Amino acid sequence: MASLNKVILIGRLGKTPEVTTFENGNKKVSATLATSERYRDRDQNWVEQTDWHNIVAWNTLANDIAEGRRNYSKGDMMYVEGKLRTRQYTDQQGTTRYVTEVIADKMMQLAPARPATQSSYGQPYGTTTEPAPTGYAPQDTTEEGNDLPF
Repeated sequence: MASLNKVILIGRLGKTPEVTTFENGNKKVSATLATSERYRDRDQNWVEQTDWHNIVAWNTLANDIAEGRRNYSKGDMMYVEGKLRTRQYTDQQGTTRYVTEVIADKMMQLAPARPATQSSYGQPYGTTTEPAPTGYAPQDTTEEGNDLPF
């Protein structure tokens, strides 16, 4: 039976991607991505939940980012597509640690970072003066708005 390991995320970069170059010339790019969702709790209060994802890129994608052909920075709204990979290592105290990462096949900037005067990663489009990227409709974030998380 066939299986599929595919992840698609849309969120904001938590830091500017870091490039590591190995002795053999291969490059690795590491970044974090924040994804957020809003929903109403039992008491009808808005709750925002943010998850952080470790993103790793290799090969052509890593080279494009490292050489500046793709210029990503902290706060950029990104589309990331890839697969999940969990690896383990032993830390200096001898404890086995596990890390889950998204091995990115595709990364695409959807919108640049917001100016520093605007707020958190999870704020939906339509709640600031920033225009929504093409193809995205503003969300109603008022208390009278739809209680669906999308």
